[in-house]
Amino acid sequence: MDKFLNIISQSVVAVRAFKLRTFFCMFSVALGISAITIIVAATEGAYKKAYDIVARFGPDSLLVTSGGEEARAVGRFDKTLTLGDVEAVKQNFDTAYVVVPMSAVRNINVSYRDKKYQTTIYGSTNDYSRVWTWPVIQGSDFTDEDVNGLRNVAIIGKYVVEQLFGNEDPVGKYILVKNIPVQVVGVLSERGTTPTGANLDDRIVIPITTLMRKLQNETTYISTFRIRFTDQERLEQRQEEMKQFLRARHNLRASDPDDFRIVSPKEIIKFLVALTSSLTIFLGVAGVISLFVAGFVLANLFLLSVKERSKEIGIRRAAGAKKRDILMQFLGEAVIITTIGGLIGFIMGYVSSNLLKLIAEFEIYFSWKAFAAGLLLSWAVGVGFGLQPARKAANMNPIDAIRK
Repeated sequence: MDKFLNIISQSVVAVRAFKLRTFFCMFSVALGISAITIIVAATEGAYKKAYDIVARFGPDSLLVTSGGEEARAVGRFDKTLTLGDVEAVKQNFDTAYVVVPMSAVRNINVSYRDKKYQTTIYGSTNDYSRVWTWPVIQGSDFTDEDVNGLRNVAIIGKYVVEQLFGNEDPVGKYILVKNIPVQVVGVLSERGTTPTGANLDDRIVIPITTLMRKLQNETTYISTFRIRFTDQERLEQRQEEMKQFLRARHNLRASDPDDFRIVSPKEIIKFLVALTSSLTIFLGVAGVISLFVAGFVLANLFLLSVKERSKEIGIRRAAGAKKRDILMQFLGEAVIITTIGGLIGFIMGYVSSNLLKLIAEFEIYFSWKAFAAGLLLSWAVGVGFGLQPARKAANMNPIDAIRK
């Protein structure tokens, strides 16, 4: 143990003595580790964000939207789902405990007194807040009677409250929606933004019957519907059953593409992880290159150091130091330098990722994994690239080393 501590002590002295070499080695390692740290934190952040959104989306939910993938690829957004589809799903899927149709009209002018604003109007049923797990925090949701009676009532998002009412209580007040007087009966809780930057709180929700008849002049087609199942563990099976059920209802042949799209929680996770993949790939390549450069810098500087310190090595060997002791000392120096570089790199990564989060609103999450990955990689660089110079130092002939 005393011998090991002595080797560590001598390594620390050598690290402090060769300041320029130490600086270049630490700086090159720090750059690589900072990039790797951001990658790990960004990946963790992407998964955390994905699972947070899935929790809000509902792990027991499916979202069915009009128009198939091929139609969307060429810019067509056909309405292919109907209120009849929704009723058929309710009757044929026993484990579907809530099924809610929805449609939307975008860029609608709304006003309250002298304040005007443009937003999206969503039509749904009285189960809207339930199917999205999105509570009404002021007032109340609308009722079955509101939906059946085509009443002009609405629940609104927090952002709309700010734009039209400021600090005034909106519940009970009337707003004009495309010149139609609509009474605000409730306010939705705040949700923030989507991963693509869309403001979820910028919305007004009215009965779907009101939206279809009075804003769309429509009686049949809807944009989407959402289902929640009691048997969450069989969601993939339910998704496939839903696909076959709707294909049969829409009289699609085997060769015909789907004229609808089903979104599940698993697809949300895939989308969010894919959203971060381009950045993580770039940083990953940059980080790996930086670490290799750091390793080569370290190896070359240590090889130069071995030549400069040949007399010291020769005297130590002549005084009784074994090859293993010399090897351990040089490896100790390399690991100390790369460890300090790794810690500096972790701090650099933490600061840089917070700037990235601030500028690009990129989801970053630091856990012990980011720190552990940085530390292990810095040790790997120290041992991997420091081994050759350490062996060269250990294998030097004491007499030749002293003569040099």
